[in-house]
Amino acid sequence: MPEVKKLSDGIFEVIKDKKQLATKNLDPGKAVYGEKLIPVQETEYRTWDPRRSKLGAMVLKKFNISLKENSKVLYLGAASGTTVSHVSDIVSEGAVYAVEFAPRSMRDLIRLASRRKNIHPILADAGKPDSYSHLVEPVDLIFQDVAQPNQAEIAARNAIRFLKRDGYLLLSIKARSIDTAANPKEVFKAEVKKLEQAFEPGFEILNAKDLKPYHEDHLGVLAKLR
Repeated sequence: MPEVKKLSDGIFEVIKDKKQLATKNLDPGKAVYGEKLIPVQETEYRTWDPRRSKLGAMVLKKFNISLKENSKVLYLGAASGTTVSHVSDIVSEGAVYAVEFAPRSMRDLIRLASRRKNIHPILADAGKPDSYSHLVEPVDLIFQDVAQPNQAEIAARNAIRFLKRDGYLLLSIKARSIDTAANPKEVFKAEVKKLEQAFEPGFEILNAKDLKPYHEDHLGVLAKLR
């Protein structure tokens, strides 16, 4: 029988031959991206691959993502829904507003949302939050994973518009999407400084860690509005 250890609300470590990050499957019997389904007594768990998920990597890097089963989440850069599906598992009684710009990815996301009623797909540019402000309520957490050069600015615009005063921002900063030639450490430093100083009211940085070995040239950041 596999052993299950709770890491935080909705997030688990399942030990079956090896330790694997996992969430409880909100859609039992159905995998989303080829992940393993592991039944333990009356519960089915989905393994969560941190090499395919920046948020999964942040969990293993000991970021406190502060999600409850009724949390509301704004997910920027939802792609086809790999990580969104795990957030959906965690906030089973809440909502995930999943913003994605690419129509091809949006088709996959819509199919996923047809089976998971807490996912709300939004085809939009994350840099233009006013275009979807009528679709999104105030949220407890913003998670951003976008491959655009103005990542800090996008995070700030959305946080000011949607984040509750006691909410949190989780951001995956992609150095190569900002400057392909610069030293990633210098890019990270500049983006964090922008979050701290360049936007009113600014952010308090609670945690910042390189996401190696799971993702090269990525920095995970946890912040909240001042």
